[in-house]
Amino acid sequence: MTSAATSETTDAVSYKGWRGIRRAFGTPSALTMLLLGFGSGLPFLLIASQTLSVRLRDDGIDLKSIGLISLASFFYLLKFVWAPLLDRYRFPLLGFLGRRRSWLLISQIVMLIGLAALAFVQPKADIPHLVMWVLIASFAGATMDTVVDAYRIEIAPESAQAALAATYTLGYRVGLILAGAGALYLAELEGWRQAYLVMAGLMLLPIVTTLLAREPVEPQTTVRREINLAQAFIEPIAGFFKTNGVLVAIALLVFVGLYKFPDQVIGVMAGPFYLDSGFTKADIATVSKLFGVWIGIAGAFLGGICVAAFGFRKMLLVAGIGVALSNIAFILMAQYPGQIWSFYTAILADNLFQGFAGVVFIAFASSLTDRNFTATQFALLVSLANLPGKFVGGASGYIVEATSYKTFFIVSALTVVPALLLLAWLWNKIHDPNGQPAVKKNS
Repeated sequence: MTSAATSETTDAVSYKGWRGIRRAFGTPSALTMLLLGFGSGLPFLLIASQTLSVRLRDDGIDLKSIGLISLASFFYLLKFVWAPLLDRYRFPLLGFLGRRRSWLLISQIVMLIGLAALAFVQPKADIPHLVMWVLIASFAGATMDTVVDAYRIEIAPESAQAALAATYTLGYRVGLILAGAGALYLAELEGWRQAYLVMAGLMLLPIVTTLLAREPVEPQTTVRREINLAQAFIEPIAGFFKTNGVLVAIALLVFVGLYKFPDQVIGVMAGPFYLDSGFTKADIATVSKLFGVWIGIAGAFLGGICVAAFGFRKMLLVAGIGVALSNIAFILMAQYPGQIWSFYTAILADNLFQGFAGVVFIAFASSLTDRNFTATQFALLVSLANLPGKFVGGASGYIVEATSYKTFFIVSALTVVPALLLLAWLWNKIHDPNGQPAVKKNS
């Protein structure tokens, strides 16, 4: 699973378009990213999203508490805080694996332990221990995601990121299928304990991948070991502002924070909404976690092709509008509760544009990243993309109970407007290597 082959990092043109995506599947780097993506996607629903929410609702936890408990996964939003340590150091005792793989291995092992521990927690009877293990697992998951993102950026040129993002997304979505549909089916048949134990066992696959994969070639200008720890935290952020200019850098960060807001707002309430609409756990597994995930994969590959063909600026606009409109599709479910066709329609729209927008965002965020500070800068961007919506999601149960699901979905769709206005201002200030040239970054 070589990750630093010269032919993979220098031949940027060969990764463009559909032929480039097919070529990416045949490279050792893409196979590695496929399996690491699986490891990142597998635990997310179990500790930070819908599967956990369904489990809590199934155990009789009220919507307000579910929204608050979801905040225990906040480490996914703050991973930029410790990312400079991942850029600068190797994990102690595992240094022989290299800077990236040492952190990958320890985070994957902790995740396996965390999922196994959650299998034995009874949510309604022992909320403190539930929250504790969600905190531990979310810290491990956030660390793992940070390192995987840095790994991907370091093994491919900027113009190839959309193709490898699609490959990574395939693995990630397969992980979501197993953690979503697979876990719900197991919970329905065998119970939540067995479901979480099986998911913990599946973490062995990314662990083996990490042991077999090679370490990416470290840039000669990577964070200098002689600088002090404070500089290791300051330089990546200062470098981002220096490269883009203060005003544009601030605008870019605000745009990133607003871009995924419509999707993030509804995430926590989606699982309870499905149950309250009259669907069983098996229905949710089939439609949302199986059908929906494959639609998300199709959306991701469509996004990769479109970015290669048209550049990510135009696709940022298309994806933003699409994600907002897909929230409106959930009103069908509210109007026709228990009707399976409305469930399929809503999930089709939601997952298609989620997958599309995810790859577009990865390509865009990767273009903003300095490879001397890969983990730190990309983690900062991803955290900002999730932070505002996550905190509003924590209060989403209160919003729904104070209004209605219909009102909630309409308001969530309208939250895309500020991001689109900011994108219009940034349009000629974003450098898009795959699209028409825009204003270059500052030297």
